[in-house]
Amino acid sequence: MALSNEDLAEIGRMLADAGDDDLFPALRQRFPKLFFTRCDASDVGETPFISSAQFDVHLIDSADHCVQITADPVRATGIVLARRSVTS
Repeated sequence: MALSNEDLAEIGRMLADAGDDDLFPALRQRFPKLFFTRCDASDVGETPFISSAQFDVHLIDSADHCVQITADPVRATGIVLARRSVTS
């Protein structure tokens, strides 16, 4: 599933608006063809595609049978949400 600019903007809005408990079910419901996973930001060394207040967003490409991080929304088959430690 290629991600459009509108899809990416909507994901960004959802990250800004939803609480932790509501976020993943809402994303999976809105984008049922995408794979979503989450981890700690320290687990991902690549530069995020986009960032929100709490998450770095990395795009996953699994089209060639080998999962990798991509910067190409057209090749995206999923999203890694890497939660950052947020201090006040």
